[in-house]
Amino acid sequence: MSTMTYKIKYLILAFALLASLGWAQQNAQYTQYMYNTGVINPGYSGSRGTASLTGLHRSQWVGVDGAPSTQTFNFDTSFMNRNTGLGVAVVNDAAGPAKQTGIAVNYAYRLDLSRNYTLSFGISGSFDFLNVDVSKLIPGQSENIASINESNPNVGVGAFLYSENVYFGLSAPRLLRSTYFDSVKVTSLDVLPHFYAIGGVVFDLSNSVQFKPAFLVKAVSGAPIAADLSANFLFNDKLTLGAAYRWDAAASLLAGFQITDNLLIGYAYDKDITGFGAVNSGSHEVFLKFNFNRNCNCTIRNPRFF
Repeated sequence: MSTMTYKIKYLILAFALLASLGWAQQNAQYTQYMYNTGVINPGYSGSRGTASLTGLHRSQWVGVDGAPSTQTFNFDTSFMNRNTGLGVAVVNDAAGPAKQTGIAVNYAYRLDLSRNYTLSFGISGSFDFLNVDVSKLIPGQSENIASINESNPNVGVGAFLYSENVYFGLSAPRLLRSTYFDSVKVTSLDVLPHFYAIGGVVFDLSNSVQFKPAFLVKAVSGAPIAADLSANFLFNDKLTLGAAYRWDAAASLLAGFQITDNLLIGYAYDKDITGFGAVNSGSHEVFLKFNFNRNCNCTIRNPRFF
């Protein structure tokens, strides 16, 4: 069998497996999106008024062989009188034999609309790398081709409106349609633009308790609109407890703890409410957010809720 025939055979198997794992919407999903905004909206960069680093790990559908696993890293900071933001976002997403890594550089410029509200516009340039490990498809049958690699550039845009206790954003972090393995002619993989809307508000219920409802809506051509709704309570500026619901997909429990003024840790557990939930033990997500300096003359409350 020729190398090209092997390639076609393995690609068809890889794409069939990815589809069976639920990659209809292709981009990674997050339960704690309110702490990971820089990955999906370049306009968020620098909005905290200080340098910040966020790392997140998600293990989806634990117990299913080849289930998706995602890691994100996002660094952003403000400069030039805090009117400008710069960020770097890295997303590593793997499922079965396929692994996609995206690296984006974000730039944001902010306008003070009033004493309370700021509007930030962001753009990003990114590069995405896709690898298919043939040895994971048919062990022992990959003598002619060990792995298949492709890459594509992309651009993104975003707008982020926020005040001390309200935020709303619209974004498309990957505006261009990317086609992988098109040279094979028999099969190809199209990664479509995704559009996001995110928002939330913070209510002071008492001197020691705050309530923050939030939402994330994701749309992509050819797939149903995905909506996440969440509700978190913050106690004594330290402990966060909450729940979330992914429309017709999963229910979640969330927890977080402000270890120091600089360091926040969070955890979320998702339980699939579809029939697929019977064959997996749920999804786990953990994140760390570190602020490098809290001594800036920021007008945003401390700690920030988004």
